[in-house]
Amino acid sequence: MHSKTDANSSPAGELRYPWESHPGADQVVEIAPGVLWIRLDLPFRLNHVNIYLLADGDGWAMVDTGIGNDATIAAWTKLFDGPLKGMTISRVIVTHAHPDHVGQAGWMVQRFKCPFYMSQIEYLQGVYHQVRRSEERLVNSRQFFRRHGMDEAITEQLLGRGQDYLKKTVPLPAAYVRLSNGDDIAIGTRSFRVITGAGHSPDQVMLYCAQDGLFLSADQVLSKISPNVSVWAHEPDENALGSYLKSLKNLTNTLPDDVLVLPGHGVPFYGLKTRITELSDHHEERCQMIAAACKDTAKTSAELVPVVFFKHKLDAHQTGFAAGELIAHVNHMLAQNRLTQALGPDGILRFSAA
Repeated sequence: MHSKTDANSSPAGELRYPWESHPGADQVVEIAPGVLWIRLDLPFRLNHVNIYLLADGDGWAMVDTGIGNDATIAAWTKLFDGPLKGMTISRVIVTHAHPDHVGQAGWMVQRFKCPFYMSQIEYLQGVYHQVRRSEERLVNSRQFFRRHGMDEAITEQLLGRGQDYLKKTVPLPAAYVRLSNGDDIAIGTRSFRVITGAGHSPDQVMLYCAQDGLFLSADQVLSKISPNVSVWAHEPDENALGSYLKSLKNLTNTLPDDVLVLPGHGVPFYGLKTRITELSDHHEERCQMIAAACKDTAKTSAELVPVVFFKHKLDAHQTGFAAGELIAHVNHMLAQNRLTQALGPDGILRFSAA
C-alpha cells in the first residue's frame, strides 16, 4: 500500500491510498473527524470486512456489522471492552444482505436497543437467505446449475458447502427503518444522500456526504478487487451485470472524482472515476473472452468457467461465486445480442457468439 498523501497532491483521477495499512483486530482508525474505521476478520479467501462508525450526537451510527459467527462476537466484545469502551451505538445501518455485512445486525441491535436501517429489498433479501434452503428451493437450484452444464458432483457441492455462507447470520431484527434511493439522512452534523445500486446485491445502500467529500461505497466500488456480480436460481434470467454497469455509470455522472471512497473491503482511496473505469473495463474483457470461446463451438456455462477463471484454483465456495458470475456475463451478452442460446435435448443451455 502507498503512504498517506494529501488528497490534492496527485493529478486528478489518479488512484491513491492515503493509509499505509489497515486497522489491526483490536484497533480503531480515525479517517476523518467523526469517522472511524474498523476491520473484522472473515473465514474466506476474502478475509476481512470494513465497518465504519459515524459520529451521531451522543452516540455512533454503525455501517455494517460483520459475519454472524462467534469469532465476530468475540471481536466486537473485545473492541467494546477496549478502544470503543463507553461508546453507544445509536443506530445500525446495513448496506446489503450479504452475511459479512448483515450477519451481526440482530446481535448489535439487541445489545444497544437501537433502530436498524436497510433498504426494503435488501431487508427482504436477508430474510430470504435465512429461509432459502427449503426442499422446493433446493430442487430449483439443482435444476438451475444442471441447465448450465454443471455435473452432479459440483452441483451438490454448490448446494452444500458452496452456499453455506448465506446462513452465517444471526436472526435479523424483526423491524427496520427503510432507506430508499435519493433519501437524505442526518447522522450527527452531517447529511448523507442515500444512493442504491444493483448488481452485487439487489438494492445496495451507499452513502454520500457532499459537505465533507465522503462516499461510503459498500461493495459496489472496491479499491483493489472486483465485486462479485452473479446470477442465481431464484432469478435465472436476471441481467445483473447490466444493472451493475448502469449503477457505475450513474455514480460517474453524479459524484465528483475527489471524494474519499470508504469501501466495504480493501482500503479507502481517492480516484473514484478511474476505479469505475477499471471495473467496467474488467467486465468487458471477460465478455470478450467469452465471445472468443463461443465463436466456433457452442459452450455451456460450465465449460466457460475455466475460460474466464483460468488463473484460479477454486474450492466449492469460490466455484459458486465463479459460476454465478459467469452466468451474469452470459445473461448480459444475451441482452446485448452478443450471444445466442440453444437448449439441447439433454436439457443443457449452450451459447454461441452472435
